[in-house]
Amino acid sequence: MSTTAMKLDKPSSATGRLFDNPFLEKITRTRTVVPITLFFIISGGLLFWGYSREFLAISTLIEMFLMGWLVFSLIEYAVHRYVFHMETNTIRRVEIQYKVHGIHHDYPKDKERLAMPPVLSLPISLILYFIFNALMGSAVFGFLPGFLVGYALYLFVHYAVHAYQPPKNFLKVLWINHGIHHYKDHERAFGVSTPLWDYVFRTMPKRKQE
Repeated sequence: MSTTAMKLDKPSSATGRLFDNPFLEKITRTRTVVPITLFFIISGGLLFWGYSREFLAISTLIEMFLMGWLVFSLIEYAVHRYVFHMETNTIRRVEIQYKVHGIHHDYPKDKERLAMPPVLSLPISLILYFIFNALMGSAVFGFLPGFLVGYALYLFVHYAVHAYQPPKNFLKVLWINHGIHHYKDHERAFGVSTPLWDYVFRTMPKRKQE
């Protein structure tokens, strides 16, 4: 059985450990609302700074915000497909894959493992700021908020599809696709917040392509 294979007999409250050390185990967990709140606040601050201190036009901020959001959705897809579901052809890769994502497939109802903890996501965001700033200058104050809001909305959708029943509207497809990814075919439906890139790269669930 692969490290991402589902164990359907686990109760919804089931959880697994990544580390024997209590401190390391604790910092791998987070309530999803925490990073969502943090990244909305950070994004708002960056947009305000870009407008008030960098004198970026509203139109520029909106354009770069939407671009950042779109780029995040592609990164979301690529990371999920090629990092979270990497080829586990060595023992080391098996261990890495399980720690970063496999445990979520084994315990999909564990609400404290539905988001990257801030102890990791905040430093990564800071690194992204310096990279994007070097590439695009002051436009980073529009682009990075879009990227971070895209991540926050991804976290919200990911939490919702695991915690609630699917809605009776157009958003239902997000629940269906992620359910197929978890319970039927973990080599398809890599997009969580949007199916856009699954359509582009032809990884929509097979039943959608028939």
